[in-house]
Amino acid sequence: MFLRNLRAYYLKFKIKKRTTILNQGFIVWNNQAINSHLDCTFKLGDRSIFEGAFFFDRPNAKIEIGDRTFIGSGTKLIAASNISIGSDVLISWGCTIVDHNSHAVKFEERKNDVVNWGQGKKDWTYVKIAPTIIEDKVWIGFDVKILKGIKIGEGAVIAAGSIVTKNVEPYTIVGGNPAKYIKDNN
Repeated sequence: MFLRNLRAYYLKFKIKKRTTILNQGFIVWNNQAINSHLDCTFKLGDRSIFEGAFFFDRPNAKIEIGDRTFIGSGTKLIAASNISIGSDVLISWGCTIVDHNSHAVKFEERKNDVVNWGQGKKDWTYVKIAPTIIEDKVWIGFDVKILKGIKIGEGAVIAAGSIVTKNVEPYTIVGGNPAKYIKDNN
């Protein structure tokens, strides 16, 4: 690991065995973290640029990014199952895209999470997981959060700072917290 500045000193780079990185584009590590489990796959399409960080929270998780897609610095892709991003997509800096809730909602079901992490394990029994899909030609503004199980249709635009909690129809513009329909994007 090359340390370019003091901030990089604090980052942990953990790539465990059998993580497959299929790269046809450009990965700019930019002092970002990689966290992986066994048998995970990160696929970056032809002429795509990835400047963010990716995290695999469970074994066999996948992140797939299409061709000619840009993902900006500070953006985090956090997968327990599957995150799929299409071709010709622009994702600005500081975004977070997840495919799970991270923790159970009820305290009794998550009360041992911190202790379990310290022991290198996690109980996913009560954590909701659903694939997150971003189709081709989408533009996502800076600092957007996209929650689990969301499908963003082709050609959609997500306004900066939005939190996407529901599917987005193709060729529409949405924004806000939670993100709501603004207008068509023909």
